[in-house]
Amino acid sequence: MVSLIQPLTATKPHSEVALPPLVEPGPPLGPEELERYSRHALIPEIGLEGQQRLRNARVLVIGAGGLGSPALLYLAAAGVGTLGIIDDDSVELSNLQRQVIHGVSDIGRTKIDSARESILNLNPGVNVILHPVRLDSTNALEIFADYDLILDGADNFATRYLVNDAAALLGKPYVWGSILRFDGQVSVFWDKFGPNYRDLYPEPPAPGTVPSCAEGGVFGMLCASIGAMMVTEAVKLITGIGQTLLGRLLIFDALTSRWREIRIAKDPAAEPITELVDYEIFCGLVPAMKNGNELISADDLTERLSRRDQGEDDFVLIDVREPVEFQIARIPGSVLIPLAGIRDGSALDQVPHGVPLILHCKAGTRSAQALASLQAAGYADVVHVDGGIDAWAK
Repeated sequence: MVSLIQPLTATKPHSEVALPPLVEPGPPLGPEELERYSRHALIPEIGLEGQQRLRNARVLVIGAGGLGSPALLYLAAAGVGTLGIIDDDSVELSNLQRQVIHGVSDIGRTKIDSARESILNLNPGVNVILHPVRLDSTNALEIFADYDLILDGADNFATRYLVNDAAALLGKPYVWGSILRFDGQVSVFWDKFGPNYRDLYPEPPAPGTVPSCAEGGVFGMLCASIGAMMVTEAVKLITGIGQTLLGRLLIFDALTSRWREIRIAKDPAAEPITELVDYEIFCGLVPAMKNGNELISADDLTERLSRRDQGEDDFVLIDVREPVEFQIARIPGSVLIPLAGIRDGSALDQVPHGVPLILHCKAGTRSAQALASLQAAGYADVVHVDGGIDAWAK
């Protein structure tokens, strides 16, 4: 799901660009479609022609999580003819606080299968295409090529920069949204006609400085606010009506119910986007995450825990998450020492010397940062769990 907010950079005013409709009209609507979309057809700016454009549109949604859930439902309800969904995750109970396209009966199913069922229950006329893969530099261009428009609901910076660069290389627009706690952001990027994501955020934040939703939490209803705004922008782009958010960033504070706007302009000094790169390296992931000698698999951890219970192994398993996460779920036999205390040194007196250490967090990012901090403090025999408690639970 979508989840990270990044500190803003200064921007310059951007001149408005009149954009043509993104999609040509398809064939005339049938009787059932005329009834279904009558409230759109009654709006002069959309009318029957606009509805035909929507039915002829092909939209790819990245992530069937917090932002993807409302976005997919409203795109389907609006009559977008083809919806692609890319996601490689499964439904968990903790998703249901905000991912409204899924239900209790979907727990354990893949999110894309669950989402497709909900979409077809809402609008059987939608063609749903599933991409059960993790988006990366090897498949992004091929997948994007089949769609008119992309909605980015990704929850990590590496994917966001990948989406931006792939869309720019293909000359395609995309709608971007981001949420964390009570704050949301939404904009439109189209390198062909205006700024792209790199003009707003030239560099990713330092690893560990911005928590994910899983680490920092998210106000569930915020997903609907930002997701609906993303679909609003998509429909305007497809039909060519109104003024889009190209060159503008909307920021929403759910606690005060206030929106504010920041102008974005292309950076004339920015390097042109000419190829896809390794976005994990670009986003500065901790080197330990790339070093297999400092990683232990969830299966290996399970085996070592069993051997430790039998007195055949000796190590300390340290959970570097926050106390509330530890209360919700924990690996038996683990000791809680949150990352912040390890990084600033205030908790090092709780970390024993002279014994092997195994670190874990939710998915591996924070434990890699803790590993680097402990190595800098002189700890030698330290590894961390690849995939964190998520991998161990699976």
